[in-house]
Amino acid sequence: MKVAVIPARGGSKRIPRKNIKEFCGKPMIAWAIEAAKNSGCFDYIIVSTDDSEIAEVAKNWGAVVPFMRPKELSDDHTATRPVINHAIKEFEKLYGPIDYVCCIYATSPLLDEKYIREAYSELINSNKNFVFSAGEFSYPIQRAFKFLENGGLERTNPQHRNTRSQDLERTFHDAGQFYWGKTQAFLDNLDSVSESSTAYVLPSFAVQDIDTEDDWIRAELMRKSLDYKVNQ
Repeated sequence: MKVAVIPARGGSKRIPRKNIKEFCGKPMIAWAIEAAKNSGCFDYIIVSTDDSEIAEVAKNWGAVVPFMRPKELSDDHTATRPVINHAIKEFEKLYGPIDYVCCIYATSPLLDEKYIREAYSELINSNKNFVFSAGEFSYPIQRAFKFLENGGLERTNPQHRNTRSQDLERTFHDAGQFYWGKTQAFLDNLDSVSESSTAYVLPSFAVQDIDTEDDWIRAELMRKSLDYKVNQ
């Protein structure tokens, strides 16, 4: 059995009610639910939430909410893995064993269903524990610098001061959209960044964190551009 778990707590601070705030005509979480549904990969799409309004919106858009998330897993300091593991255990009590789990963040409005399908194919064909979404840094991180206490600057990699950009190693980051994995790998709390994992690299136009109002505006413009391109 393959199950998608969408974590969506109610207490977002920086953008209040972010998970169900309207984004390009739909509640934010609807984009993640629809991408999961359209991928055709899942037997169930679960939303893990502590919030009754989020639960109702999720069900209206086609997800199931077979249990509510407990308060101790719903504060600002709770990591994602305990939430996913709680959902796995509660779901298996009700419906039986899960083979593969995909954590999909509720704030993933740029997620395309084909990314979910292709990442799953990579997971089962590579026999890795995890395959997760990633983006490539747009500028070489080896050229980074930081401010010192006196206002001066310091290179983080001074050995690359004169290295040509094309000679610097490509680097990547977690795109924060989805994480496919074997159920036991989640439950064993294995690291998703290891030799037993791999990353599905998204195109740059599909990668955008949404933590601030500026992020939200940029993501809406990106979503509208994608929709415009599809409809041409």
